[in-house]
Amino acid sequence: MKVDVYKLPQNSPDDLTALEAAIASGKINPQQIVAIMGKTEGNGCVNDFTRGFAVQTLKNYLANFVGQDKSAAIVYVMSGGTEGALSPHLTIFTSQPSQPDIPTRMALALGVIHTRDFTPAEIGSLIMVKEVALAVNQAIAAAGIAKDDVHFIQIKCPLVTSRDRLLDEDHDAKSVSKSITSYQSMGYSRGASALGVAVALGEVQLEDLTEADICQNYALYSTVASTSAGVELRNCEILVLGNAPTSTSNFVIGHSVMQHALDAEAVIKAIASTGQTSDRVVNIFAKAEADPSGELLGRRHTMMDDSDINHTRMARAVVGAVVASIVQDPMVYVSGGAEHQGPSGGGPVAAIARID
Repeated sequence: MKVDVYKLPQNSPDDLTALEAAIASGKINPQQIVAIMGKTEGNGCVNDFTRGFAVQTLKNYLANFVGQDKSAAIVYVMSGGTEGALSPHLTIFTSQPSQPDIPTRMALALGVIHTRDFTPAEIGSLIMVKEVALAVNQAIAAAGIAKDDVHFIQIKCPLVTSRDRLLDEDHDAKSVSKSITSYQSMGYSRGASALGVAVALGEVQLEDLTEADICQNYALYSTVASTSAGVELRNCEILVLGNAPTSTSNFVIGHSVMQHALDAEAVIKAIASTGQTSDRVVNIFAKAEADPSGELLGRRHTMMDDSDINHTRMARAVVGAVVASIVQDPMVYVSGGAEHQGPSGGGPVAAIARID
């Protein structure tokens, strides 16, 4: 497998100028695109239209080259919210078979998969955990990555809208979708998806997990899961990233875990784990969370108490500034809401670097 990674700027959620230029020049072959991760400039909450707008624009454009079915099969992960210094952009992943005369090495490999659609009652539930765990294992196996060499798993997952709850009246009134708001459902969906990763990788044992643990027992988490919820889909779209000895990629990935929002050392460790210097980093991928304890390094923070700005937006701004200051590039991927994604107040951080 030969995986390539391209980071392209965007001037708006529907701006494909950089992608069009890369395809026109032959730099990117649209037939080889398997996943696209993007940061869009909406609020990152339930009503963030920029995520769906970006996905629709990309799907329609790429369908001109690969057809509707293959365009729909691409994994699209749009994370809303470019607060602070964060700059909107796309990260394009392409994959193709390795040429037989190219020597293999321990380098970047990936797997992509889509789960089935979830009913509103299943979103944020133990059923979702099991479905995600099954899909993650399938993607890892297809990519030929050993579980110890998985460094980042990005999932785009659904949320529950008010309309979903009205249409779901035939389901058990005790279901997750009946008891939480649409915004809270984002957290439950992210949390269940992250626990699915943890189960798949053996970080959490399924038999030890109960429905009540989801978004309650934060001692259970994955060190490589990054999940982002949106209203623009009903299933989970999964991108597994790791290193495999059969790769011929010119890129490598490493990761670490931020213990808190200001943990710059973890970002440095993630870069160091690639074996490359910071000037060879293509992109950093990090999770951001306002510590639910209300404290950061022993000091009181007010991110959870502000009624005007959601705490996920504040956390993205903080972590985005930390990451950007290290790589001296504000075009980094920082996603808010880290339920069961790293320790409370922290989250996984991964670095992809060029090795050619």
